[in-house]
Amino acid sequence: MAKPGYGKRSAPDQQMSRIGDFAQLPPREAYLASLIDQLPENAAMDAKTLAKAQPLYGQQAVRSALNELGRAGHLRRVRRRIPPAEGETGTRWVFHTFWSRTARDDEWWAGTLEGDAEPEAEPEVVGVDDVAPPSEAYVALARLGLQEPRLALSSADCTALEPLAAEWLARGVLPDQLTRILVAGLPDPVHAPRAFLRRRLTDKLPPDRPAPTPSPRSPHLMECTDCGVLGRPEALPGGLCLACRGGSDGGSAQRTVMGSVAVQARAAEVRALIRTVATARQVV
Repeated sequence: MAKPGYGKRSAPDQQMSRIGDFAQLPPREAYLASLIDQLPENAAMDAKTLAKAQPLYGQQAVRSALNELGRAGHLRRVRRRIPPAEGETGTRWVFHTFWSRTARDDEWWAGTLEGDAEPEAEPEVVGVDDVAPPSEAYVALARLGLQEPRLALSSADCTALEPLAAEWLARGVLPDQLTRILVAGLPDPVHAPRAFLRRRLTDKLPPDRPAPTPSPRSPHLMECTDCGVLGRPEALPGGLCLACRGGSDGGSAQRTVMGSVAVQARAAEVRALIRTVATARQVV
């Protein structure tokens, strides 16, 4: 939860919200300014809370952006001393962060805050609990405001539209492609970014991609675990070919055949030798 006392306090005499309110700011500051501007009164807007409320910038980046927004005249952080409650002693302080959609100079802020110096009770603070990391669809929606200020969304807007954007990504659309589709051909002005994007995400939803056709499977040939001969699986029950299944010893049949060939070759050699000796005796 955010530290109590840093709730948003809207400054008086602001202009009505309109397109381009923060166009003069750098992208990071413009994005966070749009987010802060849509926060309800008394919502926590310290660096830690704002870092949790959006997926693009961490605490250090948010802290730097808040400093820049202060220099640009959009916010002032004020600490006020209030009298102790009955039965208490010591000094109590309350912290306020005043926000102005309209950029103001130092003189305006000094006069406004001086006129609003009456002690006030500590406001109720709306905090942001720890949440899981944002989804790819949520991040894609949150980044729209960086590319197109007319489509700047709050955290609540992104959460509401997240299921629709997730369906696009599930159908094979990449986040960058989704962004290009959503920002293309925008009307001017976009009065309600959330409603506009809901309609566009619904109406332009692409069809499901057909499942890829499986490639034909090549036939599998099994190899005899004993002699290595190839064959269809049904021809090698137990992983052995017919020859290797012939005896109790897996390779006995093959070895018998090889032995027979060797005996026949030796017999042929003996017969040739006998014929040679007989021929020699006849000559003598």
